[in-house]
Amino acid sequence: MASTKKRKLRALPGLRAEDFQHPSDVAATDALKSVPGLDTVLKKILEYGLERVFYLDNIASNIRVTDKMFPRLHRSLQWGCKILDVAEPELYVTVDPVPNAYTYGHTRPFIVMTTGLIDMLDDEERFFVVAHELGHIKCGHVLYTLMARNIAVLVALVGQATFGIGALLGQGLVFALLEWQRKAELSADRGGLLCTQDIEPCTRTFMKLAGGARSLFEEMDRDEFLRQITAYEDADRSDLNRVYKFLMTINRTHPFAVLRAKELHEWYAVGYPEAVAPKNILVE
Repeated sequence: MASTKKRKLRALPGLRAEDFQHPSDVAATDALKSVPGLDTVLKKILEYGLERVFYLDNIASNIRVTDKMFPRLHRSLQWGCKILDVAEPELYVTVDPVPNAYTYGHTRPFIVMTTGLIDMLDDEERFFVVAHELGHIKCGHVLYTLMARNIAVLVALVGQATFGIGALLGQGLVFALLEWQRKAELSADRGGLLCTQDIEPCTRTFMKLAGGARSLFEEMDRDEFLRQITAYEDADRSDLNRVYKFLMTINRTHPFAVLRAKELHEWYAVGYPEAVAPKNILVE
């Protein structure tokens, strides 16, 4: 496993979300936006209910990252905001052994990282995760992300009130939002790469998310992981395997870590240079 290294990072002035969004994310987002009135309804639900509840619960339960509280994480947040040209959101740490990070809020987005994830990653890998969450904000994902994480509960409540009819009608929206969320993660990964400006911490993060045991980190091998990516691709040669992949994924909020690594490596080889080539301002 590679150790954390210091590098000079470069800001990307004029960077637009469309400069790095994954095509599947763009298509899925356009499909959601085409649903009449969906954006308006979601914004009102968040404004008067979910967003306020989550923010109050978060600020009461977790520790906010500042220049004096977890300063290394705070520097990662500041660097990511400078590089992606994003207004600085609040960042929190929550006690949870499950490795995870998420962004909540539409009018006032905030990022949360679990202690399980922080303990698993080194500084560069944490930077990738923070930048990934900033990528969600840059791409305008937070409105649909919050709803995707809660739509199943809302549909169940509607179903109880309508003797199951509403639940049947709403299940299609559940699957659509989950499909969108999986595609949105691929764009956010690209945002993370634009900030780290090095594919290695991104790859290490995916390795650890896929099967990283803290006591075995030093025995993980990048090349073996990349060979596993190839094996995953080769499995698509079978029609039956493609069906299994679809069924295994349909209820997931995130793509498999191996797939995310594959998608990011492909973009790194082709699209990444175009996104960063004309932008070369050093971040102090």
